[in-house]
Amino acid sequence: MRAAEVLARCATLDRFTSLPRGLERVHLSKEHASANAQAGRWMEQAGLRTWQDAAGNQWGRREGREPGLPALVLGSHLDTVTDAGSFDGMLGVVMAIAVAERLGARVGRLPFALEVVGFSDEEGTRFGKALLGSQAVAGTWDDDWFELRDKDATTLRQAFEEFGLDPRRVGDAARSPASMVGYLEAHIEQGPYLEEADASLGYVTLIAGARRFRLSVLGEARHAGGTPYERRRDALVGASEAIVLVEEMAKERGCIATVGRIAVTPGGINVIPGRADLSLDLRAPTDEDRDAMWVDLLARIRELCRRRGLRLDVVESHHAPAVHCAPWLQDAVVAGIATTGDTAPMGLWSRAGHDAMAIGAVADVGMLFVRCGDGVSHHADESVREVDVEAGLDAFEATVLQVAAVVEARG
Repeated sequence: MRAAEVLARCATLDRFTSLPRGLERVHLSKEHASANAQAGRWMEQAGLRTWQDAAGNQWGRREGREPGLPALVLGSHLDTVTDAGSFDGMLGVVMAIAVAERLGARVGRLPFALEVVGFSDEEGTRFGKALLGSQAVAGTWDDDWFELRDKDATTLRQAFEEFGLDPRRVGDAARSPASMVGYLEAHIEQGPYLEEADASLGYVTLIAGARRFRLSVLGEARHAGGTPYERRRDALVGASEAIVLVEEMAKERGCIATVGRIAVTPGGINVIPGRADLSLDLRAPTDEDRDAMWVDLLARIRELCRRRGLRLDVVESHHAPAVHCAPWLQDAVVAGIATTGDTAPMGLWSRAGHDAMAIGAVADVGMLFVRCGDGVSHHADESVREVDVEAGLDAFEATVLQVAAVVEARG
């Protein structure tokens, strides 16, 4: 399979969207079911036996030189953010299927089985909790997540049942370390560094751990005209000061911190805001750097709230440790890229989160990055070049064969 067909398949997946103009495909939706079914058909065409697991992830498998061997798993995710591009996650799934098709009958001579997975929920768009699909596979599921609700107040438990899944059996999706040789994920970079270096491909050294919070700044809603400034307890002004502080501290400390949502109550034009809820996504090259920034940031936001007569409530919604890609799989990816002519590829730490973070709890992981236009992602303008995808397919296939050589040598 060539890059042109891979890109055409990504365009096919764009049809499974809940938006009349734009792309959105969320966990346990009818669009998710359609994407799983389409990916399953492509997997079957590639010679894989297919199934959907107890968490809604789509799988395919082809046996190695003997039945029942541990698997080298290739994959990414099929869900999207709102107003998404066509390649975040989906490109990795389609490339994995393409590599399985390219290898064809050669899989039967490998010292492991080959599996492909399309994870069901990496983004967390619907229920606000990322990595639900891959955490189920990693065996790190928390039953408290079943009480999470979407914007329509549907619980995750209800969504499971409506999708045809049994919440009581979510544990069946878990994989043991002994069942996997490792996990490899191809993904667009979602950053500008490969493009700046005029490089098609790179390899990932580590994936930054992320923590996510909801910060609620609580003041007092009063009449905008009748309340003098010395009597105001404006929650939005306090939240705005906090947002500026977030950016300043992140730049100073070499971390990445983003406020992506803010909601103001009561929301009247002539009413002083009594409450402002904002999201915070915090990442860094190390968990220690990230957590140290959070401690200091929280203290400074509490202090600015105290000065303004405001109260601060904090809820942590996501906590994922940084994951280092296994050195032997990094070497395999580098060797794969070298077959395309780039003998000194760029190593990058991933500022974005990936399913590999969750799978790292039960298997060694490695990642191949593909250049994307201007580093744009999580946006409809997301783009890739056919020549880079072609190089990515060649490198990904060669990486699988390099992994096979290493496993063979280990005996």
